[in-house]
Amino acid sequence: MEEVLHKRFEETEKVKKRFLQENHPQLIDIIKLIADALENGSKLLLFGNGGSAAEAQHLAAEFVNRFSMDRPPLPAIALSTDSSILTSIGNDYSFSEVFSKQIVALGKEGDIAIGISTSGNSANVIRAIEVAKEMSIETIALTGNDGGDLVKVATYSLIVPSSSTPCIQEVHMAVGHILCEMVEAQIFKMAY
Repeated sequence: MEEVLHKRFEETEKVKKRFLQENHPQLIDIIKLIADALENGSKLLLFGNGGSAAEAQHLAAEFVNRFSMDRPPLPAIALSTDSSILTSIGNDYSFSEVFSKQIVALGKEGDIAIGISTSGNSANVIRAIEVAKEMSIETIALTGNDGGDLVKVATYSLIVPSSSTPCIQEVHMAVGHILCEMVEAQIFKMAY
């Protein structure tokens, strides 16, 4: 048990370091993109399935409520939270449309769509990113492995270099927290 415990922490630490090395400049660009969009009255639309849906909800809450400072709310919506919308679209159309139809209903040019998929191959996340791009909504993918098909359609892709779903999700959460922290700092002029 001790060996497995240490192995899991070391694996995540190693993947986080590699992720930062591979994504540092793009991460800075994404922080600026999100901060500029929110300052200009746009919003974040976050979505994913399963654990990625939970991450989308968690990050939306951090933006709307607060992350590390008391400040005005920032507009962010997790598209995985309304069971009536999800089930009606899934039943009447297809599960592959559950996020894209919400993008059409709620999104506007200048908004940012953040699709989260550990594999990068979730059909409903890919479809939502495609629709967002058609609407001139900026698109960001948080994914893992080799990025899957999602990286072929998103404008920005942050790929966690791992095939372990738990490890990918842990890094996604760390990335989400960093985005929240740095966006707050940029918008509300906190010094670092």
